[in-house]
Amino acid sequence: MAAIITDQLRIFNASKFVSGITSSNDTIYSFVGLTNPNDISSTWNISPVAPRDSFSDENNTWDTIVALKKINAEDINQVVRKITWESGITYDMYRHDISRDNIALPSRATSLYSSNYYVVNSDYKVYICLQNGTDPENPQGRPSLDEPNFTDLEPRAAGDSGDGYIWKYLYTIKPSEIIKFDNTNFIPVPKNWFTGADNAAVRNNAVTSGQIKVVTIGNRGVGVGTANREYRNVPIKGDGTGAEVTIVVNGDSKVESVTVSKGGSGYTYGSVDLVAGGAPVGTVRPVFNVIIPPQGGHGADIYRELGATNVMLYSRIENDQQNPDFITGNQIARVGLIHNPLSYDSNELLSSDKASSLYALKLTGTNFNAASFPANTTITQTVGTGITAVGRVVSYNSVTGVLKYWQDRSTAGFTTLGAQNPNPIYGFNKNMFTSSPASGGSLTIQGTVSSLGIDTTFTGITTTINNRTYYLGQQFNKGLSTPEVKKYSGSIIHVDNRQAISRSENQREDIKVVIQF
Repeated sequence: MAAIITDQLRIFNASKFVSGITSSNDTIYSFVGLTNPNDISSTWNISPVAPRDSFSDENNTWDTIVALKKINAEDINQVVRKITWESGITYDMYRHDISRDNIALPSRATSLYSSNYYVVNSDYKVYICLQNGTDPENPQGRPSLDEPNFTDLEPRAAGDSGDGYIWKYLYTIKPSEIIKFDNTNFIPVPKNWFTGADNAAVRNNAVTSGQIKVVTIGNRGVGVGTANREYRNVPIKGDGTGAEVTIVVNGDSKVESVTVSKGGSGYTYGSVDLVAGGAPVGTVRPVFNVIIPPQGGHGADIYRELGATNVMLYSRIENDQQNPDFITGNQIARVGLIHNPLSYDSNELLSSDKASSLYALKLTGTNFNAASFPANTTITQTVGTGITAVGRVVSYNSVTGVLKYWQDRSTAGFTTLGAQNPNPIYGFNKNMFTSSPASGGSLTIQGTVSSLGIDTTFTGITTTINNRTYYLGQQFNKGLSTPEVKKYSGSIIHVDNRQAISRSENQREDIKVVIQF
């Protein structure tokens, strides 16, 4: 049995993914995390550990998430490969028949979507190449010399160099789209192509399905027609109607050029009928290639025409004093995407723009603003007889006294990869920090009893110090704060382990994740 999943299913799935996420029924959040990658691998920053796809690893990823950022409707877009126009490069041309049996030239791609048949110019205008200068003497095309920069609706040459290229203008990428969805490897395609006003002129110009735009010469023939004669109204026969070409025969009775004079309509195949056009075929019959446009014509369906099988999701992580969920002064070495996470202690979808995935303590005591809590080190609290709560420091704000921490499986007698520690220090249960411990509740940092304790008198989301109000980003109750997202909820659909970067107060990160369907 022989079967194939076509690229059209991939385009369909990409489109459905975008429309599903931009509806009210689904949410996607980006996340950052893993502030201690060297605990997993001492060579992480040389070669990050490859993510693994299992339920156990999904839970482990949840343990190390710092904060989440919602992906809104304007932050998701279908994208295609970025092929930048450069002078002197020979591009492929659009052909309907590219396959492993009929490869694209010159790239030798075995499918249309993997060939280089469209470009984006220096002004972010996108064009499809309908003719790359191919002829019998240049079967692989010729170098492009004129940068296309027009917005005419009909295909034409870009300049007067005579490079033989015919370009069709498709659309211009907006500045807002460039910021979010343009990178080294991808460019966005317009949203709402079928209904949007911005590209209506191009879309409405493609009203005739099966209209022929280009015919190329595969062989010039010998003894064709009459020397130095132009044959007009030569019909293209096939399953469509009305297409005609003009053929010029040179002084050697060979075909010099062929130009489409009428595009006709309804063609899915066609051939040039020389005899019907009054031109004898000669001793060696010339060969013409009739190029069939995509369904609806060029520009009718941009996603199908350019092969929009990829989706990019954009998220900007900024330091916000009004919502300090994304910590500074530490590293992040993992980013990813979560589908439909829930609000903390709830079965409702998370809806806030940002959400912390960390626990936090509001500390008090002598000179708490002079205390130092090195990131990724251990804090403990005796919460009962023989019962110890363990956390790993993510950040400490010496101004507000807020210490954020996580509790991954290594704090409960297991390694971060899920294996049991042979000699666990604090037992196997994950015990929670408390404002009312059974036996004193001292905090220990790196084995030293601290003079600080949990501020059990503090409840709220803001604190005022020296007449200045600080927003803490999380709600505290008796000095304790839980995450704003329900851990282990939803589905982690993308994980990217990367070399660690250190976050500082004056920086921001643009996260661009590409999902390939």
